Amino acid sequence: MTQPTDIRRVPDTLRPFKVLDGCCCIGGGTEGYRRAFGPNCHITGVDIQAQPDYRGDTFHQGDVVEYIRAHGHEYDFIHVSPPCQGEGAPTKGTNAARNAAIGRTYPRLIVPVRAALESTGRPYAIENVAGSDVRKDIRLCGEQFGLAVLMHRYFELGRWTAVQPAHPRHRGRVRGWRHGEYHDGPYVAAYGKGGGKATVEEIQWAKGIDWSTDHLRLREALPPAYTEWIGRAHLAHLATSWEVAA
Repeated sequence: MTQPTDIRRVPDTLRPFKVLDGCCCIGGGTEGYRRAFGPNCHITGVDIQAQPDYRGDTFHQGDVVEYIRAHGHEYDFIHVSPPCQGEGAPTKGTNAARNAAIGRTYPRLIVPVRAALESTGRPYAIENVAGSDVRKDIRLCGEQFGLAVLMHRYFELGRWTAVQPAHPRHRGRVRGWRHGEYHDGPYVAAYGKGGGKATVEEIQWAKGIDWSTDHLRLREALPPAYTEWIGRAHLAHLATSWEVAA
């Protein structure tokens, strides 16, 4: 997929370009931003759970909203991937009543995360799934990067903009069992287990992540290609802003 036209790296300065990756998991998003922003960036990951495989420079275990409120203003760019389990269709409508009946609850962090991000005055991106409350400024799909996973994800861009890239036609089905029938295809199912779902090795290959063997974390992680695109788009936006200012 074509990247934004101006992909120059962050200019050399006396300090690194500081990036915050909230709800970072093992750092799939972190790796993409490092590729986009280059060696002169420093990336801090924040997650409520310990992440021994985290890819970035610094890791803080704690509440992402509290951290953003206290430290978000210290960063040049902020990315947050709030937990998607409580945001999509499986937890809404009749599914919501079913979950309530068995006492199953999920955090809903998009609204408080957005409020915290807005309070920082910094540019940001919030990532989540279809059906979530994230504003659908950008949609990315694995097919746009030639990956073996589809994984549609939406990005809300705060204090900057980017143009939606073209979404190529999918080349076929996701491999696995559906309603008792097995289907082959060019994509693997990087979620759940059984029924032809992807193995650790297949998820690593499909998403382009080679630094973790944790099946659950690999399933949850963003492909680095997604945030590399977002990061490069942000650099293009900055370059345009600098040209206008000059």
